[in-house]
Amino acid sequence: MLAPRVLFVKLSSLGDVIHHLPAVTDLAEHRPGAHVAWAVEEAYAEIVRLHPGVAEVIPVGLRDLRRNLLDTGRWRRLRQARRTLAAGRWDYVIDSQGLLKSALVARAARGVAFGMDRASARERMAARFYDVKLAVPRDRHAVERNRALVAQVFGYSPSSEARYGLAAPPAAPPWAPTVPYCVLLHAASRKEKRWPDDRWVALGNLLAASGHTCVFPGGSEAERRAAASLAQAVPGAIAAPAMDLAECAALIAHAAMVAGADTGLTHLAVALARPTVGIYCATRPELTGLHGNDGVNLGGPGRAPSVEAVAAALGYGPAQA
Repeated sequence: MLAPRVLFVKLSSLGDVIHHLPAVTDLAEHRPGAHVAWAVEEAYAEIVRLHPGVAEVIPVGLRDLRRNLLDTGRWRRLRQARRTLAAGRWDYVIDSQGLLKSALVARAARGVAFGMDRASARERMAARFYDVKLAVPRDRHAVERNRALVAQVFGYSPSSEARYGLAAPPAAPPWAPTVPYCVLLHAASRKEKRWPDDRWVALGNLLAASGHTCVFPGGSEAERRAAASLAQAVPGAIAAPAMDLAECAALIAHAAMVAGADTGLTHLAVALARPTVGIYCATRPELTGLHGNDGVNLGGPGRAPSVEAVAAALGYGPAQA
């Protein structure tokens, strides 16, 4: 009997992509030999490739195309992705994102399309495009919702804690510290998600005093300027140079510990099995916070955690509210 060909559609964002990884690990355990492909935004393809259970990655450049509709190269890559989806001979097409755009990508593939029903999907309209619609409770963490959806499709029950399954990059970037270092992910997509700079500096000073070098990454030019300012205020700290996502994963994978705002890279740290503290200032971590034994969530809307609480969660000093 031929192994089933499975296409997952989970396009973005980084945190959402990471939340789907344990479902891939479950499937590899319960259906060994299945050919698993994943349609994902180009920006996150390198992370998906770190999962040994994914045999094929199909980059879909919808997000970048919206930024520059006149870029012929992006249109060419999108047409290639569409051809790959259509030619895949998929036995199962599973959209775990539940958005209209992801449902349309799923329909571009030839195969039976599975997704969440109207009451479960993030955008109700998406359910109209699935051949099989499945109910998934909305009050569960995003990781467990993904696992439940895939388990229903294949008729098994997840029997263990969530396992992300990523193969860590073998080495840190060549510029990374050779002594134990901490990655402090200060940047966030919205201003209200950010932890105050003075608290990052205070945390950095505590970690520096413990013998760790602090590394402050930044994705955009503005974030790297902010990282340079923070690093200047912390003894021995480093502002990371511009990195692609694969290099950032390598940096995080070899860190002694990670603290981060509500951002996809903080979820990536948990997926790479690094001791990680998630700092929440404007969002609730119950449904989309760090999920797994390596992550600790602190704070919430209007309840930014103290420096002492974050330091204690990292193993330094007494816990305080």
